[in-house]
Amino acid sequence: MSIELRNVTKQFGDVVAVNNVSFSVKDGELIGLLGPSGGGKTTVLRMIAGLEVPTAGEIFIRGQRVNDLSVQQRNIGFVFQHYALFKNMNVFKNIAFGLKIKKWKRADIEARVAELLKLFGLDGLEKRYPHQLSGGQRQRVAIARALAPKPSVLLLDEPFGAVDAKIRQELREWLVHLHTDLNVTTIFVTHDQEEAMEVSNRIVIFSRGYMEQIGPPREVYEQPLNEFVARFIGVMNVLELVVHNGVGQAGELAFPATGYVDGEKIRVGFRPFAVQISSELNEHPYQATLNHTFFLGVMLRVELELASGLILRARMTKEEYARRALYDGRKVSLNIRNYTILSQEHAPLAPELTVPDKFTMNLGEGI
Repeated sequence: MSIELRNVTKQFGDVVAVNNVSFSVKDGELIGLLGPSGGGKTTVLRMIAGLEVPTAGEIFIRGQRVNDLSVQQRNIGFVFQHYALFKNMNVFKNIAFGLKIKKWKRADIEARVAELLKLFGLDGLEKRYPHQLSGGQRQRVAIARALAPKPSVLLLDEPFGAVDAKIRQELREWLVHLHTDLNVTTIFVTHDQEEAMEVSNRIVIFSRGYMEQIGPPREVYEQPLNEFVARFIGVMNVLELVVHNGVGQAGELAFPATGYVDGEKIRVGFRPFAVQISSELNEHPYQATLNHTFFLGVMLRVELELASGLILRARMTKEEYARRALYDGRKVSLNIRNYTILSQEHAPLAPELTVPDKFTMNLGEGI
């Protein structure tokens, strides 16, 4: 493993910012730390970098315990959200800064900077100063500077948060290609779910200092371990059911719920893609009114209201919408293909723990 955290906790006075977190990062992995503001993800990143000291627990980098090592001794490249470039230095000097501190030879510095300028698409900009660069160029200079001394780990704190949406998308794609070319173990912090899903090999999800789940993007999307993850990753319909005779009921919707006692309340979640819609009222077991259609580009999101007043969200392509002759106000039938029973508790996990199959159930057409 390139990085390992074992039961790491960080307190600031009486506030527990990170609570007993354990996970590992494989050599060459690109890991996203995802969560809302105050979730603990940036504190974890700063502890790995050596900018914060854990209150409890241990951090290992390439098998070496680093709790007592300084930032300089950890061989880590760190990139801040707002670049932190030296305003009085041009691009060449910014990238070369760490190499001069490490007393590289002048010829080696020039060769390394030239290599990075070409790799990062910054040729011809070496004499420019930060204020003469675009936001995307400044961020690439910041990452080049962090990579110049050939660190074993690259840490990025909200790396694309200070640029507009178009540049952010370009930088995401560029980071994936860069990581493939360099194979540097990389951890980045983000609160953008789409960014984490698109860029990461695996995602670590934080909330209020707890690690809620870790896994590949598809796994955390399709198999959320608790309600927080289900709601935070993508869009999720969440319903509270009351169990009676092995069936959970929410309005007219019925879900198999074996193993629960009568009167027990459980919560289920299902993605908009799990909601099947037909303009044929007898095709599916439930009927609803299509209240509103939201245009999302290639996809459409539709809001459905059942007779009981329950509101569900579904998603489909424009072609499917047209093929089924749907429109706002039309009566439709619907079915829910699958659902997940959601835990409302935090889920402190072993790094590779995943959801047991029994928690995701296929409802079939007849229910």
